[in-house]
Amino acid sequence: MRIKRRESRAVKVGDVVVGGGAPISVQSMTTTKTHDVKSCLSEIGRLASAGADIVRVAVPRPEDAEALEEIVAGSSVPIVADIHFNHQYALRAIEVGVAKVRLNPGNIGKEEWEQEVLLAAKESGIPVRIGVNSGSLEQDLLDKYGYPKPEALFESAMRHVEICQKHEFEDLIISVKHSDVYFMIQAYRLLAERTDYPLHLGVTESGSISTGTVKSSIGIGALLADGIGDTIRVSLAADSLHEVETGHQILKSLGIGRPGVNIIACPTCGRLTGNLFAIVEEVEKAVKKRNFDKDLTVALMGCAVNGPGEAAGADLGISLGRGRAHLFKNGEIVRTVNESEIVSVLLEEIELW
Repeated sequence: MRIKRRESRAVKVGDVVVGGGAPISVQSMTTTKTHDVKSCLSEIGRLASAGADIVRVAVPRPEDAEALEEIVAGSSVPIVADIHFNHQYALRAIEVGVAKVRLNPGNIGKEEWEQEVLLAAKESGIPVRIGVNSGSLEQDLLDKYGYPKPEALFESAMRHVEICQKHEFEDLIISVKHSDVYFMIQAYRLLAERTDYPLHLGVTESGSISTGTVKSSIGIGALLADGIGDTIRVSLAADSLHEVETGHQILKSLGIGRPGVNIIACPTCGRLTGNLFAIVEEVEKAVKKRNFDKDLTVALMGCAVNGPGEAAGADLGISLGRGRAHLFKNGEIVRTVNESEIVSVLLEEIELW
């Protein structure tokens, strides 16, 4: 393993272990209304099939809290109840067996309400995430710092960690999400240096697929590369499936994700020969559809400058020439194939790997 991970305590979210050296889990959140049980369970099923390890649902209304029992019973993955303002919804979520409760320190209200939730969670063996967010920070911290600075997010989190410790509640996961990528990174580094609780990483309100993927990849990726982070959620203003796919791509790019085919390919350049971009697109679509449970790197290269070296350095690779390509396997050229056969030959080789 190239990355030395920060040591953190282990917390169980249903049957998923977060922290303690366990594999980094990928989360998402449903966009359907929680009280629409059929639609919500359908979305949860799609997310689970895409690779979501944990799914969070919003609980802003009484009917959402009442729907949780049926959702928990019908889900194949652990369900997290997202609670704001009304601690009674958290108590109901715990009662019906959710795998975790997320509390927002900025709006949960009185400490005695938080205490009620902690005691109920402790009795039921359910963990709690202290989910600090730059958009809903406590007013006194905004007055103190003038802006949701990293220190403000850290202070908010630790304030509620102290409340948990006072009530001997230890099954905690912490997040300090910010829409500013740099501030987000600094806030998590403060937590990583001064606590051993597992950390849930994310850039909040990151934007569309285009901008949100870039921001999340930088913020989450920078922390993971430093060994910080135990579970991740990519927040996108898009179909929730993209969040899961992007999360796994971030992990895979760092070599810390679940097994899967990692594709590298040439960038745009005047040296390219053949229709490499169409080949890359077709291979990526086929690999995604077949969901190969195999850990290998496939290089799709388009010229004689970097092509042979990159292809030889991958598990499988092709280096395009004029209408043909060398097929590399474990660093050696094993055959020459026509350009029209490249996709089918590569998929066959992956299948046989």
